Amino acid sequence: MRFDVITLFPELFAPFLASGVTRRAFETKQVEVVLWNPRDFAEGNYRRVDDRPFGGGPGMVMMAAPLSACLDAALAARGRAAPVVLFSPAGDVLHHAAVERWAGGEGAVLVCGRYEGIDQRFIDTRVTHQLSLGDFVLSGGEIPAMALLDAVARLQPGVLGDEASHIEDSFNPALDGLLDCPHYTRPEQWEGRGVPEVLLSGHHAQIERWRRDQRLAATLQKRPELVEAARAAGRLSAADEKALRKKL
Repeated sequence: MRFDVITLFPELFAPFLASGVTRRAFETKQVEVVLWNPRDFAEGNYRRVDDRPFGGGPGMVMMAAPLSACLDAALAARGRAAPVVLFSPAGDVLHHAAVERWAGGEGAVLVCGRYEGIDQRFIDTRVTHQLSLGDFVLSGGEIPAMALLDAVARLQPGVLGDEASHIEDSFNPALDGLLDCPHYTRPEQWEGRGVPEVLLSGHHAQIERWRRDQRLAATLQKRPELVEAARAAGRLSAADEKALRKKL
């Protein structure tokens, strides 16, 4: 798959693409990332990409023409049509199911806005999807773009050292959409705190039941709507319901 990223700050992506376990996906081009700077497509000696908003107000607005020309070049290089994603507070909040859909596709063009925003005419005519990380505002779309790229890359075959790693992530359907359980490693004692005895028992069935109960308890406390969703989908067993009643 290929992601073309339109950004005024392509240098922000260099350490991201070369770091961590997901770099395997980027280095092998299992997830290919191509960076485009709209300033390269702006006119005039100053390569201007923004201007003051009509109607007044603070900040600057990214101009439609450089973005559109940059997008045309990215789509031409791809050789086929592709989704055009803008990261925006008005977008759909990114969640695991959406990441899985993007991970199973052929990629997209990611548009990273800056300043006060982007000329609405570009959004209306060129953008096909809008995504958000949540109800807060960032200085630009680069961090959300990296978040999507990282989430998509780690779901690709062979990227994680253990193929089962992402299956046990929070929100994964394999865990019925619940939050993950606590994890522990050596030493067995740290500053007077020990590891739960069941994890040292070697009794796999009991360990799995403990982990399931912990997932249920954490989700009930922090994201109760996910428990309700799992219940509505028929994913909770009698043992699950018993564990939940103990926490109420």
